[in-house]
Amino acid sequence: MPRATNSPASRKRRKRILLRAKGFRGFRSKLYRYAKDAVYKARQYEYRDRKRRKGQFRRLWIQRISAAVRAEGMTYSRFIEGLKAANIDLDRKVLADLAVVDAAAFSAIVAQAKAALESKAA
Repeated sequence: MPRATNSPASRKRRKRILLRAKGFRGFRSKLYRYAKDAVYKARQYEYRDRKRRKGQFRRLWIQRISAAVRAEGMTYSRFIEGLKAANIDLDRKVLADLAVVDAAAFSAIVAQAKAALESKAA
């Protein structure tokens, strides 16, 4: 009895891997054996870096807020403490956007945070 190779499915599987490996360097994009490993690893990095991107953006927002708050004569940690004391529930993404786009509104928020800190201390 002849050996069945399941040719259409195997070809489709190999073609799918080689299409995903398109753009990789050298034999990692040409030969199935190596492309398979490269695609597997690329997908691991892809998954991991989707998670990392969130932390990178959070760090960027904190840097922007910190720079804007220091211009107002305050530190980042005291500013966040003041926001909590003033019951202002804005996330870091919105605060960073305000610091860049609308400096007047951000200054008003900083003033409220300062006032809340002073009333908390008194």
